[in-house]
Amino acid sequence: MLKKLLKVGRAPVAPTTAIPNGERVYAIGDVHGCADLLDDLLDRIDADDRSRAPARTTMIFLGDLVDRGPASARVLERLRTLAAERPDTHFLLGNHEEVFLEALKGEPKALRMFCRIGGRETILSYGIDAADYDRMDYEELHVAMRERIPADHQAFLEQFENMVTIGDYAFVHAGVRPGTDLASQRGADLRWIRNPFLDHDRALEKMIVHGHTISDGLDEQVHRIGVDTGAYDTGVLSALGLEGAARWLVQARRDG
Repeated sequence: MLKKLLKVGRAPVAPTTAIPNGERVYAIGDVHGCADLLDDLLDRIDADDRSRAPARTTMIFLGDLVDRGPASARVLERLRTLAAERPDTHFLLGNHEEVFLEALKGEPKALRMFCRIGGRETILSYGIDAADYDRMDYEELHVAMRERIPADHQAFLEQFENMVTIGDYAFVHAGVRPGTDLASQRGADLRWIRNPFLDHDRALEKMIVHGHTISDGLDEQVHRIGVDTGAYDTGVLSALGLEGAARWLVQARRDG
């Protein structure tokens, strides 16, 4: 009876999770138009990768490459080029990419939301003048977007994935719906979910690595690891390194 009483109230213990032998993964948090931090972080990841034993290295971008920061166009061009150079790189569709793509189609509700969640900075990064943006109605904005945003940027975004699984880890943008098998998850949850996932307190089918929700450093819980450190606001862009059962942090910081 005493042993049973002592067990009550204990925090859940995360199961051991691992990446398959011979593989290494870097999961990069929400870039949000911060091209300077992205360039710095990619250099740091390359240096970290070279400092370790040879392995098959995969990079996974957890979504929300665009909006809020000042250089979304440069971020997309940099990563579109990287994807061609390193076909083993994965890109997850974040809620900001989802809205961006719908806005490019001219969907009025998406255009309004796009402007509310940081799309202004994205539009300006494609060379549209701030004064012109401020005077445009939504129809004019859509025309300007179609004229300025390269077709290959749209095509790049349209290839983004919903989920990547490697070993005991699953990588998504926002999270998953607890109680639903990974194979049956809804795209809306993978891109938008917060509290039902964040507040869950038990291990899931796999350890979930995600962005979407800002934390101070890695947010490691029994069922998830959050990697979004709010680059556009904090000046800190983070990547989670994984190999075997090991985890480590790689960061680019504007304060050095």
